[in-house]
Amino acid sequence: MKLDELRNKSAVELEADLVELLKTRFGLRMQHAAGQLGDVSQLKKLRRDIARIKTIMSQKV
Repeated sequence: MKLDELRNKSAVELEADLVELLKTRFGLRMQHAAGQLGDVSQLKKLRRDIARIKTIMSQKV
C-alpha cells in the first residue's frame, strides 16, 4: 500500500483495511504452519502494511 493512499483515507476506512489485513495475515500464518505457503515474503509485506496503517491511525488521533 502506498503511504499517500493511506493518509487520504478516513479512520473508518483505515479500520476496515486493518481488519482485512489481520484476517489475511491469520490465513497466511495457518498456511505457513501447515507448510502450504510458498512465498513467505508475503508475511513480511503484510506485517509492514499493518504497521503502516496503525501508525497513520495513531497520527490522526
